[in-house]
Amino acid sequence: MSSLTNFRIHPHQALFLFLSLSLSHTHTHTMSSLFTSLMLLIPIFVLFIRRRRSTKKLPPGSLGIPIIGQSLSFLRAMRANTAEKWLEERINKYGPISKLTLFGKPTVFLHGPAANKFIFTGDDSVIANQQVKSIQMILGERNLLELIGDDHKRVRSALMLFLKPESLKHSVGNLEEEIRLHLEMHWQGKQEVKVLPLMKSLTFNIICSLLFGMERGARRDELVDLFEQMVKGTWSVPLNFPFTRYSRSLKASKMVQNIVSQLIREKRVELEQKGASPQQDLITCLLSIRNDKNEEMITEKEIVHNVVLVMTAGHDTSSVLLTFMLRFLSKEPVIYEAVLQEQEEIARTKVAGEYLTWEDLAKMKYTWRVAMETLRMVSPIFGGFRRALKDFEYGGYLIPKGWQIFWASPMTHMDSDIYPEPSKFDPNRFENQASVPPYSFVAFGGGPRMCPGNEFARIETLITIHYLVTRFTWKLCADSSFRRDPMPVPAQGLLLQIQQKKPL
Repeated sequence: MSSLTNFRIHPHQALFLFLSLSLSHTHTHTMSSLFTSLMLLIPIFVLFIRRRRSTKKLPPGSLGIPIIGQSLSFLRAMRANTAEKWLEERINKYGPISKLTLFGKPTVFLHGPAANKFIFTGDDSVIANQQVKSIQMILGERNLLELIGDDHKRVRSALMLFLKPESLKHSVGNLEEEIRLHLEMHWQGKQEVKVLPLMKSLTFNIICSLLFGMERGARRDELVDLFEQMVKGTWSVPLNFPFTRYSRSLKASKMVQNIVSQLIREKRVELEQKGASPQQDLITCLLSIRNDKNEEMITEKEIVHNVVLVMTAGHDTSSVLLTFMLRFLSKEPVIYEAVLQEQEEIARTKVAGEYLTWEDLAKMKYTWRVAMETLRMVSPIFGGFRRALKDFEYGGYLIPKGWQIFWASPMTHMDSDIYPEPSKFDPNRFENQASVPPYSFVAFGGGPRMCPGNEFARIETLITIHYLVTRFTWKLCADSSFRRDPMPVPAQGLLLQIQQKKPL
């Protein structure tokens, strides 16, 4: 055994040995000799390959049961709101790099700002921007989260044509109308509200009206119901059986995509035959982008899949942010008063019915710091995945081709070495953005993987909070604990007792 262990052979030596063995038997049993030679060489090649890979070891940890692995344990921790503790235990046991199996695939968990930077800015030839199979199948394989290289740049640039600040300036008034209408319908005259469902309704209506140009009615109502079913299976074990959450979400996703496809066909007619403005909504904007040959630069499948992505991101993340901002403002009276003062100063410059302006939003600096601190403490997106396109080494460990790479935002957001007293709600952490270490705050991603909708989310959040704090007072009237499924969900949807202090 020791002689075999110390045996070294290079590929060209193995080839020479193979030819020598083959030629020496040419005049006798040629075919049987070739077969025998191959059989002799197979162990040598296997030993050679193993010796080459053995210089790099896999990260510590167990892959667990094939396909299932640690998925069920992780999902249980998410729903019990102990996922951060679950990952902390892994870090304490194995260090910042460990292996496990999540959602059907072997996975490497990476932790820390350096890991975040690698994940968000890594070479596209080494790691791909690919999510777990459940997300990929439900949202569609041509959504921005799945694309790499030139395809990613092309689709992201197309989305940014509509979502960049210069374009969004013209949407402030329309967005404000949607928010006022929502508050009149669901808050005015009420004594108690369930915040999360209302915020989901608000953000979905904003997306449908401003981004997709979809009018209120039966089709939008159907889309809401299907969408809610669709997103439930985004983080799930991808077993397509009728009784699974994943299967139900897949079915809902197909129906959502059919509705979006029909909407695209209608928008194309409006654009080509009725002269619709490319900036009237996101879908029309994407349809209007042409190359030098006057061909559509974004395929219909890419539009469908990215509309579903925008719908998911804009609906869930913004609604969670708004809900938890109200939760923290209920618990932090000093911070609430500072936000109220900032918003009242802006409100005093307005006559009745006058809209907010882009300049007004720029004055809401403290309110946005409250939003940033909310995202730090309760990030709507717990984490994400990449995929290794080839074997590579990171932190002294081999990450094999085809494995998933998993990152989790709370592990840096709640790191006491980065944010002193991380459990304390302190918006002033973000007073000086330069003081926040790079890639330690990743609620919107980072680098070329920064969320293209972050500016839209900022506008939507600031206008909503402006109207809530200047027109209403509120206090918690139920347990404010929460779980993740996979987004944060407060107990009872966050029940608030409210009182209107000014007319809308």
